[in-house]
Amino acid sequence: MTDRSEYTLYSGGLKGAEAEFGKCAEEWGCQEVNFSFKGHKMERVKDVRVLTEEELKQGDVSMEIVSKHMGRRYAEAEKIRRVIQSIYHMVNNGYQVFVIGWIQPNNTVKGGTGWAVELAKFFNRPVSVFDQDKKRWFTWKDGEWVEDLPVIQHKTFAGTGTRFLTDEGRAAIRDLYERSFGPANS
Repeated sequence: MTDRSEYTLYSGGLKGAEAEFGKCAEEWGCQEVNFSFKGHKMERVKDVRVLTEEELKQGDVSMEIVSKHMGRRYAEAEKIRRVIQSIYHMVNNGYQVFVIGWIQPNNTVKGGTGWAVELAKFFNRPVSVFDQDKKRWFTWKDGEWVEDLPVIQHKTFAGTGTRFLTDEGRAAIRDLYERSFGPANS
């Protein structure tokens, strides 16, 4: 039997997908680390690790590069920079990456969450996205999104996604934990 306490979720504790990933980690008995930074408003304040300025700089990347890679411009560049820097720590620590959101026609994922997906691709990490419009999971394989039913296979994993979590997105997170670990702890 799998010792769930040996698994660690890395997330950001924001409302929506991140808070739900954290609630499920707690319910299933997994460890949890939520990265934050000064001024970051979180819904889930369990097991918070506040990143120092030095740590944030480790995840620094030019907003020009991010904008070009994602195919969009960010209006609040300084605000999103901190988010992108903290996303780096989630993906760098969590080997397998799970995201709730929307896959765009250019194969990126909508919003700042999309940077977690791009980093996972860049780092050659397993990455899966639950597309809330299509109501299905997709995994990045051989340069394309392939329909899949992923499971948590690595002891460190990142869970992130939209703040606008639908009932289907919430169910997808819970189903992911159930497929991976069996029933929640009682």
